[in-house]
Amino acid sequence: MSAYKFNDPDGIYFVTFTVVEWVDVFTREEYVTILLDSLRHCQKEKGLVVHGWVIMTNHLHLIISRKSDGDSLSNIIRDYKKFTSTQITQRIETNGQESRKNWMLWIFRSAGKKNPNNKNYQFWKQNNHAEHLITNKFMDQKLEYIHMNPVVIGWVDEPEAYRYSSAIDYAGQKGLLEIEMIQ
Repeated sequence: MSAYKFNDPDGIYFVTFTVVEWVDVFTREEYVTILLDSLRHCQKEKGLVVHGWVIMTNHLHLIISRKSDGDSLSNIIRDYKKFTSTQITQRIETNGQESRKNWMLWIFRSAGKKNPNNKNYQFWKQNNHAEHLITNKFMDQKLEYIHMNPVVIGWVDEPEAYRYSSAIDYAGQKGLLEIEMIQ
């Protein structure tokens, strides 16, 4: 049994998606919006359930499961990563205001050449680092970890002050994504 596969179709998982070479793409709101809109689409159309999340400058963490009548988590994640990588790299290519365009695309192209599954660019690292959250203690640890990311790095003093996170939902307010809270 691999620690990085979705072996329990009805389980709750902690996953991390990291941009290749840790490129800080998500410092621009337009790229974050692509991530959020795609997560909303997966929730509405594919049965993705989000329990917790945070978007940092070069990666995102999610605690997720799926509705019983939804797609498999493997399919949802595959489609999410494929769609967001295409949309973000296209947006970088066409963004006349993107000062980092040349070197970012060079990195993504170089990573893509190393992977026979890619035609042009590789945006996301291959592995999702999926961890099956089988105990409440493990779920609580991962939820605290993702919510504390912006605090630890020094961006905010309190987790719920960070806009791109579910910490605000767990503090009793409304965040940017629909979430199903972990009880």
